[in-house]
Amino acid sequence: MLTMEQIYRIRNMRNFEGKSLRKISQLTGHDFETVKKYVEKDDFNHTIRPKQRRKSKLSPYRSIVKTWLIKDKQAPHKQQHTAKRVYDRLTELYGDEFNASERAVRKFVADIRKELQTNTEGFLPLEHPPGEAQADFGEARFVENGITYDGYYLNLSYPHSNGGHMQLFKSANQECLLEGMKAIFEHIGGVPTAIWFDNMSTVVKKIKEYGERDLTKGFLRFMMHYGFRSNFCNPDSGHEKGSVENKVGYHRRNMFVPIPEFKDLREYNKELLLKCDKDMNRMHYKGYGMIKDLFLEDKQEFFKLPKVSFEVYLHEFAKADNYGKIKFDGRVYSTSPNMARQQVIVKAGAFDVEILDEDCNHIIKHRRLYGEEKESTKFQFLIGSL
Repeated sequence: MLTMEQIYRIRNMRNFEGKSLRKISQLTGHDFETVKKYVEKDDFNHTIRPKQRRKSKLSPYRSIVKTWLIKDKQAPHKQQHTAKRVYDRLTELYGDEFNASERAVRKFVADIRKELQTNTEGFLPLEHPPGEAQADFGEARFVENGITYDGYYLNLSYPHSNGGHMQLFKSANQECLLEGMKAIFEHIGGVPTAIWFDNMSTVVKKIKEYGERDLTKGFLRFMMHYGFRSNFCNPDSGHEKGSVENKVGYHRRNMFVPIPEFKDLREYNKELLLKCDKDMNRMHYKGYGMIKDLFLEDKQEFFKLPKVSFEVYLHEFAKADNYGKIKFDGRVYSTSPNMARQQVIVKAGAFDVEILDEDCNHIIKHRRLYGEEKESTKFQFLIGSL
């Protein structure tokens, strides 16, 4: 069985470098059928390699595409090349001689744009083509069912259009990050082609030499499932994701003043997505047009949603005490008196904690505890065990 890093490399070579299955098999040394299996895999429920320096089939077209993109700087915003337009023009100019995929051209164009925009200090580009996003958490207080929480809200901003969406949580853990991104993807009906992050521990396990990152396995699995590329800021360089930094403040001022109060956080998050849609009915700050119209350009570049939705959860094993209780994330949850001193499986999402027996059978589900909440007790007697 291949590791997550090996699978990611195979899919990256196919989806973003446009290499054939047979070429990937030759480069990686993996069997052709194995490569085919993981390229076609669309359900990843249950380290980024260095950029390939190998000459690609698009190399002969770099000069002409670069010329087009440089000339774009003198053209009106709405008359600049999208990746789709570059693909169409190359097809028209070179006919059957040109055999790269549209997806490979999108990656090719993005790389050239970044090359043109990156400054000599090695900062990440502050301008983004349509279809890209930036992600970050902000902090906000809210009241759910009379209980006050100092929580976090995930912001996903789209620098091209200056639009954005957000989701509110009681923590900034990996389950909340991924659940928030999933909810936004499903709401907008697509997946940004690339998402920029800072080096949050829920995503980056370790920063290595030359800017390479070891990613957490949960995030890596999520990224492969949805097919987007992840890019990262240099340490201590928050200006490199200025769009989302601004959006964090904008959302706090416009959505969380006064302090929001509601009955159910999940229902409130649905309302937030609709409020963010409505907020796009305003002019872009640079005068390019209405944000909602520019966001349509973003959506044209988004990847399609996978056929299978991703189930976000963290799982680990725990042993129940003499009272059938287990400890997870520093808090206590009941299982069943029948499970006293037995091993169970904890399946924790952003909102709930489900407890399973060793055979993965459901025992009980709790609302996940955060803040000052320390224990949730509601015993479930197992039929046949009394």
